[in-house]
Amino acid sequence: MSADPSLSSPPEAPWHAGLRAARANLLPGLLLQAVALALVLAYYWHPPTRALFEQLITLRQRTGVLFSIIATSLCGGVLPFIYMRSQPETGSRFTWASGLFFTLFWAYKGVEVDLWQRALAHFVGNDTRVTTVALKVFLDQFVYCPIWAVFVTVIAYNWQSAGFRWAPLMADFRAGQWYQRQILPALVANLGLWVPLTVLIFALPLPLQLPLFDLALVFYTLLIAHITRRKV
Repeated sequence: MSADPSLSSPPEAPWHAGLRAARANLLPGLLLQAVALALVLAYYWHPPTRALFEQLITLRQRTGVLFSIIATSLCGGVLPFIYMRSQPETGSRFTWASGLFFTLFWAYKGVEVDLWQRALAHFVGNDTRVTTVALKVFLDQFVYCPIWAVFVTVIAYNWQSAGFRWAPLMADFRAGQWYQRQILPALVANLGLWVPLTVLIFALPLPLQLPLFDLALVFYTLLIAHITRRKV
C-alpha cells in the first residue's frame, strides 16, 4: 500500500506561501501600484484631475461614513465576488451566501478603516510631511495589520472557505503554529503590495485616503482568496 504523498511532503513554510502568492500576483500588483502613483501625481500636478478629486472630497464630506460602507463593500465584497464566481476553478466555492458575507464583512471594514485613518490623522498628524507619512505607514503595516487587520481578514476568509463551519478552523488552530501557518503568509504578501500603497494613500489628504484604499482593495481581496484557498 503506497503512502499518502501529502503525509510525506513537509508543510510549506509561511514565507514561501506568502512569496508564492506575491509572485503569482506580481505584475498585477505592480500595475496597481503604478496606477495609484499616477493618481497621486495627478492630484498634485494635474489641475483637471485635482478638480475631480475636490468633487470627491466634497462628496465624502457630505455622505460621511455612508460612503465608506458603500464603497468598501463594493470594492472588497461585490466586485471580487463577481470575479471569483465567474471563474471555473473557484465558482463553486463562492456561493451567493459567500457574496452576501463578503459584502457585509467589507461594509464593516469600511467603517473600521475610515475610523483608523481618522485616528492616525488625529494622533499622528493630518499633513503629508515625510515623517508623518512614514510613521503612519509603520503603525498601519507593522502594528495594525499583524495585530488586527490581516488577522481578522484571514479568519473571515478561512471561515468562508470552510463552508462557514467553525470546527475546521478550531482543528487547524489546535494543530499548532497557527499564526505562523495562517497569518504570516498573508503578512508577507501584504507587505510587498501594501507598503508602497500605504505610502501613496497617506500622501493624499484624509478624505481621499479611503477611496484610494478601496481601489487597491479589489486586488487585495483576490490575493487573500488565493492564499486561503482550500485544496479539495
